[in-house]
Amino acid sequence: MDKGNYSRVPEFVLLGLCSSWELQYFFFVFFNLLYIAIVLGNLLIVFTVISEPALHTPMYIMLSNLSVFDIFLDSYATPKMIHDFLLEPKTISFEGCMAQIFLLHVFAGGEMVLLVAMAYDRYVAICKPLHYANIMNLCTCTGLVVGSWVIGVMHSLSQLAFTVNFPFCGPNVVDSYYCDLTLVIKLACTDAYIPEVLMLLDSGLMGATSFFLLLISYMVILITVRRHSSSGMAKARSTLTAHITVVTRFFGPCIFIHAWPFSNLPVDNILSVFPTVFTPTLNPLIYTLRNKEVKSAIHKLKTQYVTSRVSSRLSLRRLDLLN
Repeated sequence: MDKGNYSRVPEFVLLGLCSSWELQYFFFVFFNLLYIAIVLGNLLIVFTVISEPALHTPMYIMLSNLSVFDIFLDSYATPKMIHDFLLEPKTISFEGCMAQIFLLHVFAGGEMVLLVAMAYDRYVAICKPLHYANIMNLCTCTGLVVGSWVIGVMHSLSQLAFTVNFPFCGPNVVDSYYCDLTLVIKLACTDAYIPEVLMLLDSGLMGATSFFLLLISYMVILITVRRHSSSGMAKARSTLTAHITVVTRFFGPCIFIHAWPFSNLPVDNILSVFPTVFTPTLNPLIYTLRNKEVKSAIHKLKTQYVTSRVSSRLSLRRLDLLN
């Protein structure tokens, strides 16, 4: 079709997670509570790391950035999904759809790279402990964190460059609760096979590279840990278990969904919720419940908060008595 002879659709219609009104009311309450828990839990980690000088180390700096990614990854589509549970039809503007695609790939791509950086940090800490301070200095840590954001943005721009110029002139129904790139492309009024393959190679290469780097890193770390049985290695094993749990929950659904990228399986809609909703919920639980330093810092902040509140109340009472 000649790109000059089409009228672009002003909006897309999202079919959502389900069509049952009873389930939608339930999901409205459930995801509202879940979203609040995600934001508060991850903000707690960020605030704890910033407030506690003992946590100003590469591992915890990257952990706080992971929480920032999780907040954004959960916020690019979840608030609209919650709002749409009470609406029919569920629509999103063309610009809003492109924004969702862009933000998803920024945050998901950036988090993939950050998880690799965190694995590298654990590799150096466990396999080269004597050189850890020299290798993982502030400059290296900052470069890894900034690099994860830069790579996420570059990856997203490469995806959006193909999509935004497609002619969308007719069908506008997306069988998902957000603008899934692979589903949106199918609505283009042109043969998009080659761009589809290029985008798949782009996302697949990034995902596969990140996953294999993680796999290699954790295999080397596990071999090192198995050769030692000291208390330090026991702590390392506990930390490593937390990292592997996060990686499995993040990459597992992504691998399944993208194994058949341009087919529309009924389970895809449910699995797509895991990386963007459930994983950001579990990350604070996994890292805080298994990490003594973080739990200790949170307890310290809680004690300081309670003490300051008690002190302020006593001061107010003294002022009242004086008056």
